[in-house]
Amino acid sequence: MVSTKPYLVRAIYEWCSDQGFTPYLAARVDSSTRVPPGYGKDGQIVLNVGADATNKLTMDNESISFQARFNGSVQHILIPMSNVLAVYARENGQGMAFEADIDDGEPFEEDAPDDADVTGLELAPEPEASPEPSESPKSGDDRPPPPRGGHLKIVK
Repeated sequence: MVSTKPYLVRAIYEWCSDQGFTPYLAARVDSSTRVPPGYGKDGQIVLNVGADATNKLTMDNESISFQARFNGSVQHILIPMSNVLAVYARENGQGMAFEADIDDGEPFEEDAPDDADVTGLELAPEPEASPEPSESPKSGDDRPPPPRGGHLKIVK
């Protein structure tokens, strides 16, 4: 039987797009994930998967793949569906989180370069660095807001 996860990911992505929101995807980075070296942080990555940030986006039952620019260079991205941790709207954090599937790959413990010029990719902010809901984001801070409690539902 096919998992409901790929269907839910596609549905939330489509909902975000229909509402004019920017869909973001949080994923576990391991040996089965293809992202440019140095862009995973603490074994995870958050990617802008909106139409303006991706090319040739494909979401099937096994994986999510697309092309995006990293430091001006086009890269092919591959995220196994089992590594998807959340899909949500950048603007309001509404979406869905998923329990991590069994880890079958080696995690990467790489950090993104501090001076990286990355289009189509945004790393999740550190919890202590994220503004409180009542605060406005700092000028020049283009990182996505983290999903807030109450907006995401954990599904198995």
